[in-house]
Amino acid sequence: MCRMFAGQDPARYDLQTRRMRLNGQSTSIRLENSFWAILDEIAAGEGLTTPGFVSKLHGEVLELRGEPQNFTSLLRCTCLVWRDAQLDAALAEPARIAAE
Repeated sequence: MCRMFAGQDPARYDLQTRRMRLNGQSTSIRLENSFWAILDEIAAGEGLTTPGFVSKLHGEVLELRGEPQNFTSLLRCTCLVWRDAQLDAALAEPARIAAE
């Protein structure tokens, strides 16, 4: 089982730093390429650029909870929540079609 994980392309977990503005503040965010790819996908689905989506998310988190202690961890978990929602929707689709 671990060979599937150990054998993955190292480019998936290479780190990439992107500079962007969060609520007017210039910052750098460093994440693995796999997470950037998911954030790019989420942003496109929302009709936003990735920096625009990340900034919007940061603003909403500030409103709800205040400054996050670890924003990059929040971004990684955002990706997991989004993937979970996609999986749930894909699993529900056959049941929805059968009910019609």
